[in-house]
Amino acid sequence: MSNATKDKNLLGINGLGRIGKLTLWYQILHRHFDGVVINVGREVGSSLDHIIQVMESDSTYGGLSRFLYGAGDSRRRFEVVNGEEGLLSYDGFLIRVLRSHRDPARIGWKQHGVRMVVDCTGKFTDPTASGRQNGGGLRGHLESGAGLAVLSAPFKIKDKTKKMPDDSFMTVFGINHLESDPGRHRLISAASCTTTALAHMIYPLLQNEETAQILTASMSTVHAATNSQQVLDAVPKTGASDLRKNRSVLNNIILSTTGAARALEQIIPQIGEIGFMADSVRIPTNTVSLIILNVTFSSRMNKKGEAVINKSFLDDVYEQAGRGPQKDLLLFSRKQNVSADMMGFPAAVVIEGHETHTRTGLISLPEAAMESLGVKIGKGVQLPVTHAKIFGWYDNEYGSYVTSLGRLIHYLDKNLT
Repeated sequence: MSNATKDKNLLGINGLGRIGKLTLWYQILHRHFDGVVINVGREVGSSLDHIIQVMESDSTYGGLSRFLYGAGDSRRRFEVVNGEEGLLSYDGFLIRVLRSHRDPARIGWKQHGVRMVVDCTGKFTDPTASGRQNGGGLRGHLESGAGLAVLSAPFKIKDKTKKMPDDSFMTVFGINHLESDPGRHRLISAASCTTTALAHMIYPLLQNEETAQILTASMSTVHAATNSQQVLDAVPKTGASDLRKNRSVLNNIILSTTGAARALEQIIPQIGEIGFMADSVRIPTNTVSLIILNVTFSSRMNKKGEAVINKSFLDDVYEQAGRGPQKDLLLFSRKQNVSADMMGFPAAVVIEGHETHTRTGLISLPEAAMESLGVKIGKGVQLPVTHAKIFGWYDNEYGSYVTSLGRLIHYLDKNLT
């Protein structure tokens, strides 16, 4: 550890892709840590200056200085403190770049003064895997000296016979992060961008007595393109089952899958009791996605014979959530928004209240079928059921996901033993 970083609280970032770079930006903006140590694991371009260029420029959000300080600021604020050690500074915020090892177990976080690391590579997602396996594993960060490793993706256990380890926990900030125990949980998943937004959409419904009786639910995310897709049509890898991600992201709307529903069950266990389905539609935009949530409630009628659960009722549920327990995480909007309005917006989800709508119908209960279940009812008994369609915007890169991830990281750092 050099004198420049000695006795400082440093965050480790493994990977400099979309989430890794934007996590760096978030930390530069908020300065919760004294600096960061970024592991790239290889040489980038032909000089340290090329790494700086990657850090300070972005095709989606523009230059770092303009992003932080406004359109009128175009100054280059990076300085090379020690080129041999990969030590940089951005307005006094220390950044060390490691370029030697891609295997987490060989990075050496402890010798660089890092006690918590966020893995943004997307490659090490199995909490049951050994840190010493070929190519490395998430646990390698712990073997490398970090006290806690945060994964910027959902856990994926490859061996389905294995259970979630006791030292591992999946969370969404603002939903279940208080249930995490930094003294016991050493591997923490921050779920995904879609799971983060979806959790904040479904949580207020489950907290309200009227809307907690969900019969079934489904969601589709109209999702911006990601680096898992191809710029132009390409030949799929060996063993690939989804051929559509190898079609040009520039020219196509692509049906895809999402693990958001399964991940949500770990964040909100009640979801496991609901028949929840989820899918994804990839579109040719660079960021900002939209969840279309369909929910069917067991409803009731008021004295006027009107459904209690209607658009006005749902608007109020979300407005109260945005002012109360989910303040700064959920925003209820009455504006007519488009995706560009949400780019960089720092909320887990923005409810498009203008488009929320409901429809209530009456389902006739068959007398014979109910009696076969041991339930006696009279003829003509009808059950009121309300179907709702709710829209939620989320910036799947910086605004929603990286901001939620950053808040989680800061919370864990304050409580890390």
